[in-house]
Amino acid sequence: MKCHHCQTELEHVFLDLGFAPPSNSYLTEAQLHQSEKNYPLKLYVCDQCWLVQTEDNDSGEELFQDDYAYFSSVSKMLLNHAAAYCEMIADRLSLTKDSYVIEVASNDGYLLRNFVESGIPCLGIEPTAGTAKVAAGLGIPQLGEFFGEQLGRRLADEGKQADLMIGNNVYAHVPDINDFTRGFKQALKPEGTVTLEFPHLLSTMTYNQFDTVYHEHYSYLSLNTVSKIFEAAGLRVYDVEEIPTHGGSLRVYGCHAESKKETGENVGVILKKEADAGLTDMPTYLAYQAKVEKTKDDMVAFLIEQKRAGKKVAGYGAAAKASTLLNYAGVRPDLLAFISDAAPSKQNKFLPGCHVPVLPPSALNDFKPDWVVVFAWNIAKEIMESQSHVAAWGGRFIVFIPELKEL
Repeated sequence: MKCHHCQTELEHVFLDLGFAPPSNSYLTEAQLHQSEKNYPLKLYVCDQCWLVQTEDNDSGEELFQDDYAYFSSVSKMLLNHAAAYCEMIADRLSLTKDSYVIEVASNDGYLLRNFVESGIPCLGIEPTAGTAKVAAGLGIPQLGEFFGEQLGRRLADEGKQADLMIGNNVYAHVPDINDFTRGFKQALKPEGTVTLEFPHLLSTMTYNQFDTVYHEHYSYLSLNTVSKIFEAAGLRVYDVEEIPTHGGSLRVYGCHAESKKETGENVGVILKKEADAGLTDMPTYLAYQAKVEKTKDDMVAFLIEQKRAGKKVAGYGAAAKASTLLNYAGVRPDLLAFISDAAPSKQNKFLPGCHVPVLPPSALNDFKPDWVVVFAWNIAKEIMESQSHVAAWGGRFIVFIPELKEL
């Protein structure tokens, strides 16, 4: 297998989580009796450009189906984050009704709705029909395709180059990261800006967020690596911010390599931070597996202890994180009764592999668990506030990431 960016032969395993089904392939009750596809969930690290990537598996078309169950608007935190971003970037780039904004992987329109309300023309590119239909209902023009160099060139030929191109939480999801990046090069105006948000590999390692590893995430990214990918595509990272979403992400600001925009000092600061943390040293990556295995062992020991003590355990947040964690640890409904989730698209289905039921939040009131495991730890505060009534029967909240801890 070769590095998806620089084509170096890969030989260093960063993390091995065994075999698992695609984490967002939720099952109906009828599907529980059918066989499931499982794939290696293993990460390699490139010793040349330091890209961390999954072992090659399914194509994007197979992983991101029309019934893809992730709807961004379910989270109030993400809605607020998107609104704040749109206000900030419109001011920073002086966007007006004469500007043009393109968002790649626009999901259900949770972000672009802000530009529609502001009268700024925009286009959402979203290949999953279920989410795109919701966005179209908000008055957001839609293009139902996967993004890459060919589509970027077509948009340019149609006179649809953008002043701003957005890619939030999609950069890690693309099988061909070079082609995807060249798409921005094609569709961006000469002095336009592209902003990408993605989980920071440094945060993933520092805070032990291995449950964010799943097949839909092809790449695990540092600024060092992204800068190299941009450079190869004729782009340049001119600014970067550390943001709190998804346990610690980067927001990079890119432009054409030949743009007049000056490169801000934050770029050098973050690059140094990564180097100081060992992200350009192979021993740093090879030491990570042991940390992950301890977390898994502690979680299983806790769940077995609760079962033996006659305690009831349920979860909240049927995110892909939960699927990764439970399948890696071999947890089944005998140790975790169910997971509640606010997304109707997931309710009354089952997590792939482990077959833990996904139920509405009201199920917690009926079951009255002693412990509620917060799997969507990135919005733990939001979850605990919405489910504060758990305390009424003496229930308590707990997380397993970055370590086993009562909230």
